[in-house]
Amino acid sequence: MKRRSSLRRRIVVAYLLFALAICTFFGAVVAVAIEGTEDLLVDEHLRSIAAWASPRHAVGMPTEMPSDVSFYHGEDIPEPLRGMPLGVAKESFEGKVVHLLVGQDDAGTYVVVDRASEYKNIEHVIYAMIMAGFLGFVALSLFLGSFIARGFVDPIIELAAAVKDNSHPSEFPLLNSKDELGILARAFAAHTTELKQFLARERFFTGDVSHELRTPLTIITGAAELLLDQTAQQPALHAPAERILRAAKEANECVEVLLQLARAPDQINRPETSIADVIHAEIARCQHFIANKPVTLTFIEGEDFQVAAREELLTAAIGNLIRNACQYTEQGSVTVKMIGHSVIIEDTGPGLPESIQARLQNNPSAKPLVGSAGTGLGLALVVRICEYLGSTLHVENNPKNGSNFRIVFKAILTEN
Repeated sequence: MKRRSSLRRRIVVAYLLFALAICTFFGAVVAVAIEGTEDLLVDEHLRSIAAWASPRHAVGMPTEMPSDVSFYHGEDIPEPLRGMPLGVAKESFEGKVVHLLVGQDDAGTYVVVDRASEYKNIEHVIYAMIMAGFLGFVALSLFLGSFIARGFVDPIIELAAAVKDNSHPSEFPLLNSKDELGILARAFAAHTTELKQFLARERFFTGDVSHELRTPLTIITGAAELLLDQTAQQPALHAPAERILRAAKEANECVEVLLQLARAPDQINRPETSIADVIHAEIARCQHFIANKPVTLTFIEGEDFQVAAREELLTAAIGNLIRNACQYTEQGSVTVKMIGHSVIIEDTGPGLPESIQARLQNNPSAKPLVGSAGTGLGLALVVRICEYLGSTLHVENNPKNGSNFRIVFKAILTEN
């Protein structure tokens, strides 16, 4: 939900920031204009009072003023206002800031004081109106931002939901739209259709090839078993027959795995399988790989956990990594560990070639992975099985210390 609301929030915030920037700029301009206008009007007001009062004072006529305006002349000028330069100024007088005009006529110096100019009240009214306008502009910007964001983001959310829910491409929204969103929807629909067709072709091909291989493998297995029985007293022929039978069985297991991968993950049953049992069985099967080498195969068994997956897939993934480690480690050790919901296989072999490392990192320029000897699965199929199960394969390679493979099973697949 946060991801869906982020784009909408960004659009609204962009409108709001634009409105605040405009209000700040014009507010500063208006404030300067109002202050300048006030000064001009007050100055003109003070000069008009002085032009009226000074001649009357010179001929001895009364100069009555409103309570907020005073005219002082000569000795009547209050002490704080004496000695000030000629002109208009703002000064503190009688506890507040006043506008005053210091002038001079034939009779001497005079001072006009305006304690509460009517223009100040006008200024407050103008500022209040401007503030109300700015607040209204910001509110309008928020409304427009929300309205435009909703109209822009909601169709994208609908399209994203349709893609996420794996809807049929013909059911995508906005397919008939003439704008850029329609172009995006049609592009999504085209690519989704292409991907669905590719996956369907791949599954059909994998299933067909696996079915075609079953018959010759069954014949090879039967012939190898017969040959194994008939050569029980002939060691020179018995050993090759045993290797043929073992290779045929491993190839048959590979075919079963390919058939499993050809089916959609949600279309197969997921029985709970003990990881410790799988590892024990694979370690027993790999003993002949290290029989004539100074290599130790160790299983550090931690707390066992169950994985909701077919045993064939788990055996293929874990067993292939153990067999590869045993085959390519000439001396040292191969260690299998169970830590948390992970299976770790460490060896002291030569490490992975750079081409295989690049391929595991999804480098498009890397050479294709080639299955290893033994099961014929190879790391490519291990990666495929992990992706099929929703697990993760981590590989750490060090030419001096060998390789470290770690399969991490998601919590949704495991049960302590």
